[in-house]
Parts: sequence; structure tokens; C-alpha cells
Amino acid sequence: MKQRIALLGSTGSIGIQTLDIVRENPGLFEITTLTAHRNWERLARQAVEFDADSVVIADERQYDALRQALDGTPIKVYAGEEALRQVVQSGQVDVVVNALVGYAGLMPTVAAVEAGKKVALANKETLVAGGCYVMPLAARHKAPIVPIDSEHSAIFQCLTGEKSPVRRLIVTCSGGAFRDRSREELAHVTVEQALKHPQWRMGDKITIDSATLLNKGFEVIEAKWLYGTELKKIHTLVQPESIIHSMVEFDDGGILAQLSYPSMELPIQLALTYPKRMDCGLKPLDFESLGALRFLPLERKRFPCYDLALSAAETGDNYPCALNAAGEIAVGAFLKERISFPLIAETIKRTLEKVSRTRINGYEALAETDAAARRYAAEFIAGLPAKTE
Repeated sequence: MKQRIALLGSTGSIGIQTLDIVRENPGLFEITTLTAHRNWERLARQAVEFDADSVVIADERQYDALRQALDGTPIKVYAGEEALRQVVQSGQVDVVVNALVGYAGLMPTVAAVEAGKKVALANKETLVAGGCYVMPLAARHKAPIVPIDSEHSAIFQCLTGEKSPVRRLIVTCSGGAFRDRSREELAHVTVEQALKHPQWRMGDKITIDSATLLNKGFEVIEAKWLYGTELKKIHTLVQPESIIHSMVEFDDGGILAQLSYPSMELPIQLALTYPKRMDCGLKPLDFESLGALRFLPLERKRFPCYDLALSAAETGDNYPCALNAAGEIAVGAFLKERISFPLIAETIKRTLEKVSRTRINGYEALAETDAAARRYAAEFIAGLPAKTE
């Protein structure tokens, strides 16, 4: 029986690769719903190719263009947040692949979980901002959350079938675009340089988060919620070749690792087919030509975003949500060349200093924190000189 998929963020990097997997396995998967933020042209083409039942465009200003593009087809066209909530809860959906970027991915995950859907999760902000709410909710509704992130897929694979206590989760890290830059050099890096990741091809937001190592802090928070692990048991290690995607150390001292060439096809496909593994076209590792694998410490003084993320996680409550919101505003400003690279961390720091601690007792508390933190971050940036060197 085919899995019926609602793919959120179908026009982005993860979404496109997910559709590649569906295209290669038409007997296993069926696309029922596709969504995008504003790229209505690509969304329309995808919907026609995969014979989707419905599409949702988040930016309501693009609704008319999308509707006209699909005029004459049976594809139903919707727009806005409420439509997104409704389609993920549809009885025509078995699994929700959440490949949205940022806080926008939280609400659909909550809606899917409330409907008891399996969620294949690539949207890390869901658990960064709302892990304290989402994971208990998923447990109550018996809704499985399977990670798509390469690091968390690796940990998931290493833990499968294990009953023994875990000593450490070891989350690996490429080091990002600037792993060899000094603090002085980081003050003058450009947007173009920051978007040149050494190993992975990703969207702009996550690539910048990788360059600041905020993304790695996010992944520590994700691991805490996905695997119920104390922060002190989650370790980060730089593995420049991006061959070892993460490791798990057990109480007996044994360590299991998942290795492959850098590729998102494996974790995406496994999230859909688990516990079955299938060929996804990934090239076998050639150990002879690969040679040595390097392991380096994370130099936290050069990348303060990582410590800001850990500090927010340790504080708990609504602070991780505020962390994410400030990061989104700061990265947006950097991409527009409004602030310098080091000011991403400074914006997050100043925002967290202004946030009032609030216990998370529902989605509304998260939404209020997100709005307040965005406002604080924007106010800080607005108060900076017009051009920051």
C-alpha cells in the first residue's frame, strides 16, 4: 500500500530531493499535498507532475497566480496558515514531510501530531522552539516523529535495537564555511563567502546558521528532545570530511557511528521507509581513496552562537523559542547586508537579555515569545548605524 505524503516546503532543497525519491519509487509513495511559501510557479509544476490532490501557498498574495496556473486541473488550491493546518490533518495523508524553514514549521508539526500523523521532520526549528511542547504532545497522540537531519538520522540509526544506557550522543559538525577563519577575519566576511558551505548544498538560512554554528547548537537542542537525553551527555565534534554523520557511545565504552558520503537522500528515504532500507543511489564509500578522517574540537570562542544556543537550552522554558526567533531576524538582516557576521550573535545575545521567562503551557505561549523576540531583535538592529563594518 502506498504511503500518502503531504510534503511541506516542496520547492526547497529537501522538498525537491524528497520528490526525487517519490519519482524513483512510484509504487511506494503518492503525493497528496504540496506546499510552498511563495514560489507558486515551481509549486504548480510539481503539482501537475505528481498529480497532487491539493496545494497550499503560504503567501496569500500568490494565491491568484497559483490558482490561474492550475486552472483546468482537478487540483485544489488553498492559501494561508489555516489551510496548511487543515491539509496536514486530512484523512488522505499518512505521513507529513516537514521541510519548511524556520518557525513557520512549528504549527504544521503540531497540527500533524494532534491528528496522529507520522512526521518526517527536517524542520529543526520545531524542536528548537517548541520541543518541550511538541514531544509530550506526540507521545499523547502516539504520533511518531522521525528525523530527516543527517545528524539525527545517524543517531536514530545507531540507537535502533539498542537497550543499553547511553553515555554520550556525539553530534558531528563540518565546521561550516569559516572553520579555519580567525575572529578578526570573521568580522569582515561577506554574505557570498558565508553561503559557500564546504560539504553541503542547502538553503540560505541553514547555510548561514552552519557558518555561525548556531545550527549545531540547534541540533544539540533537537537531540535533547528527540532522544530524551540530558544536555551534558550531548557532545559536539568537528569532522571536516562530513563522512561520520554522528555517533553514540554506550556505557560499556562502545561507540556506534553512521558513515556515508554527504547526501540527504539517505536520511530522507529512510525516514519514509524505516525499518526497511532501500537503494537510494548513494555511492559506496571508498575507504582506500578516502584515507584518514579528521576529528577536531569545536572552537567555541570564535563562534559564540553555539554557546548562546546551549545557554538558552539550559535556561529552558521559552528561551529556546526566543533564541530561534532572534536568529531568524539576525540572519535575515545579514543576508540583506544590514549587519556584519559577528552581529548575528550579538543580536541573539541582546534579544535573550530582554526576554521575560515564561513557562510553555501551550502553542500560544510559543507564539507570544516568538513575536516578542522578533520585535526585540528588530529594534536592536534598527538602532545600529546604517552601515556596519
